[in-house]
Amino acid sequence: MNLTMDRIAVMSVQYVQYSFEYFLDSMEMCGVKNIELWTGAPHFCDEDYTNFIEARKRIKIMKNQMDQIGMKVICVTPEQLNYPINLAAHNDVLRRRSIDYFIRQMEYALEFGTRQLFITSGVGLRDKPKEESWKYSRESLKVLSEHAEKLGVRLIMEQLQPYESNLISTCSDMVRMIQEVDSPSLQCCIDVVAMAVVNEKLEDFFDQLPGRIQHIHLADGTPSGHYVLGDGNLPLTEYMKTLQKNQYEGYITLEINDSIYLTDPHPALKRSTDYLKKYFPLL
Repeated sequence: MNLTMDRIAVMSVQYVQYSFEYFLDSMEMCGVKNIELWTGAPHFCDEDYTNFIEARKRIKIMKNQMDQIGMKVICVTPEQLNYPINLAAHNDVLRRRSIDYFIRQMEYALEFGTRQLFITSGVGLRDKPKEESWKYSRESLKVLSEHAEKLGVRLIMEQLQPYESNLISTCSDMVRMIQEVDSPSLQCCIDVVAMAVVNEKLEDFFDQLPGRIQHIHLADGTPSGHYVLGDGNLPLTEYMKTLQKNQYEGYITLEINDSIYLTDPHPALKRSTDYLKKYFPLL
């Protein structure tokens, strides 16, 4: 399988300081049709709606805007790296709230026309034993995976950088959690920056998680940072060749969301898509 721009998506979180309409205009100028929709303000935020009917009205407006220009949501990515959402929380109320939040997000994903929902393990209290937090995360993911199976939704779980979470930051962590949850609905998303930070290779994931890798988050780094493609020192060519070698057929989301781009995200996205457009014909 040849990688092409048809498999490229962009995460909308990097446009958090801009309107959804501006984001769509930027996507159109860059020639990208696939959206990994971050569900946070000001575009679409769960807390802005008192019930599902009100949320559905907003979703309908956004879908109409995307339909008119031939764009689609390929994955819904809820905000989850900040309080008060944490699947590994020791606090029962916080953990239950987090589970309920993701259940609603599954429904939103279906309304947006996708069966993919991005998810992470949460983060454990660092002054407590890791295994305690691991247990809370695992049980939360089991509940969500069972619900996802009923809805026909696929949960794609990403490893995080060690500063973001003390639970899943390596390939072995990912393998362990997927095995312990033991659900066909729980799949793997690889963030190449998080992978590089712990000095792992893309091939490690394909070797240890055959058939489970459904999504890729792509950016450059040194190795941390989520930079414009070509501005860091990550082996992007090697990554692309590994994806081809393993006949990867999922989407590759550009996650160019380092804070240095927040005030003007369009040039960063344009440079990254231009990089890929020049690169793909060489594969």
